[in-house]
Amino acid sequence: MANPIRLTAVKGLKPGDTFVYQKTFTKAETVIFGDMTRDYNPVHYDQRWTDEKGFNGLICHGLLVGSMICEFGGQVGWLATGMGFKFIRPVYFGDTIQCVVTITQIEETGRAEATAVFTNQDKKKVCDAHMTGRLPMKKAKEILKAMIEEGDPTNALADKQYPLMGPSFEPGIS
Repeated sequence: MANPIRLTAVKGLKPGDTFVYQKTFTKAETVIFGDMTRDYNPVHYDQRWTDEKGFNGLICHGLLVGSMICEFGGQVGWLATGMGFKFIRPVYFGDTIQCVVTITQIEETGRAEATAVFTNQDKKKVCDAHMTGRLPMKKAKEILKAMIEEGDPTNALADKQYPLMGPSFEPGIS
């Protein structure tokens, strides 16, 4: 089965379309992210530091959490032109974060804007994001459709289900 986010992109995205997915963050991912980005801020690695800063433990890199928007972007073929994040609360190892992406504007040229809201398992907002980019137009949507028909072999999320996805998303509805 094809990824429903990608299927929606092929059919045509519109303002108000909403996509919801979640991820649980681990210490191992934070260590890998720190190695990739060379961000060795002690708030991610040393309990003494987090105690001094008033946190309840080591925290994930904010941009690692923010990178959840890449799942949406990668499925629809969004070419990012801008991103802005507001980090509100820390995300701790083991936290499950829900990301709700909503398309807010689409121009005829394919230029688009979207927002993302990130909440933790306690339904507390941890981050907001605003994104600008370019959506796939006619030829690119045809290519996405062909990829799906071929089984979407380069897409590790080809058969991932999103029970909370849809333009009429309401929290708690599945």
